[in-house]
Amino acid sequence: MKKIKIIFLSLVIGTGAIMLIEGCAATQAIADKSGAALWGENCIRCHNTPSPADFSDAQWETIGMHMRLRASLTKDETSKIVAFLQTGN
Repeated sequence: MKKIKIIFLSLVIGTGAIMLIEGCAATQAIADKSGAALWGENCIRCHNTPSPADFSDAQWETIGMHMRLRASLTKDETSKIVAFLQTGN
């Protein structure tokens, strides 16, 4: 019985370590992306993307807050996308 507990615990720790390592790699890959890349990958999933010049900087801020929730974006992703869209004005 003790061997089973040790094997189970080893599997749990090993799986957790793999998930942590892979999760960090994915997070870093996302962190390295530009606002333009994130915009292209995320926004077009649900609708046609508007031109950056279609809205003012203030409007992009509001749209960014709304879409962060709707699209499950991180704060960093949203900031990069909004900054990219604001440079198009």
